[in-house]
Order: sequence, then C-alpha cells, then structure tokens
Amino acid sequence: MSATPPLSDLHQLILKHVLKRIHLTPEEQEHFCSFLTLRKLLPRQYLLQQGEICKYESYVCSGFLRSFYVDDNGDEHTLHFAMEDWWISDASSFIPQTPSRINIVAQEASVVLQIDRNGIEQLFTEIPAFEKFWRILNQQAMISQDQRILNSISMTGAERYEALIKKYPTLEQRLPQKHIASFLGITPVFLSQIRKGGKR
Repeated sequence: MSATPPLSDLHQLILKHVLKRIHLTPEEQEHFCSFLTLRKLLPRQYLLQQGEICKYESYVCSGFLRSFYVDDNGDEHTLHFAMEDWWISDASSFIPQTPSRINIVAQEASVVLQIDRNGIEQLFTEIPAFEKFWRILNQQAMISQDQRILNSISMTGAERYEALIKKYPTLEQRLPQKHIASFLGITPVFLSQIRKGGKR
C-alpha cells in the first residue's frame, strides 16, 4: 500500500466534505475530528463481515469498497459500492446494533475515517448542526435507492448499464465485470453482450 497522507490532511478532506453541507466553527471542526479513527485496508480486506455488528460509519478518503450479500447457495449479490468522498456502512446493523447480513470489502487499497454510533449521538448533542448533516446524507441515500428501484422496473439491463457508466465513468476500471453485473441484476454473460454491442 502506498504511503498514507498525514492524518491532518485526511481531516481536511472530510472537513471539506462536511462544510459543503453545514457550517462549523473552527472549534467545532476540531471537536468533530476528535471522534474520527483511521483505518487502512489492503485489497480484498474486509471492513465488515456478515454476522458482525456494524460499529462505524466509514468515510472513504481513498480507495474503493463494495458491499454484498451472500445467499444460501454461496452466490454474491453486490448491493452498493463506495469511492473517494463517499460514506459506507450497513444501516440495518449500525442503527439497532444487531448482526449484519452483509459484507463490506476493499476492492483496492483503501483508507477510511470512521466514527462510531456513540460518537454520532454525542455530536448530535454537542453540535446540533450534525443532525442536519446526517439528515442530508440519509436523504441523498434514499433518493439514490429509490432511483435504483425505479430504474430496475422501468429500464432494460442495457439501459441500466449505460446509465450507470454515464454516471460513474471510471467504474469499469475499479469494479470487476461480474460485480457490476450483480449490482445491475443481470448475468455477466449478458453484460458482456451489452458491452460488445450485442443483443440488447
């Protein structure tokens, strides 16, 4: 793994992200950063494994992560992915603090800043603006999820693929074709046909 930037530089990254959405005084910025912990992941290293309790919200400073579910047949179903300047977690485990049904793995060397549930709750009390910040994040996630459901109903597999790549042009360089196919709900063979301009 390449050298990780100094923690202060990583704090500046996440502060830039936060300050686009809410206003914080310098003291509040420093207080927020005091809740953050650094974690470095190697390629194929897990951030969260099925059966564990998701203890953190993780902000991606660098790298690329993927969340997926493994069914009873051992097949993986890609649920989400996260690149730089995104957050990743399992809300269904993080909020009630119950065992997770999903896995989150680094697709490439990654660096994340993490905050636990107690830290978030403390922020809500001590810096009320963070309630707005997390509300904005959750609203954006809901909109994306609704759009994905609508696309799965109203678009063909080829149209969903084209919309995804248009939105995330670098995705094919960072996520294997089989995982993109799984995310889209199509087979790798069909995705290969789409990419080759074959039968739609």
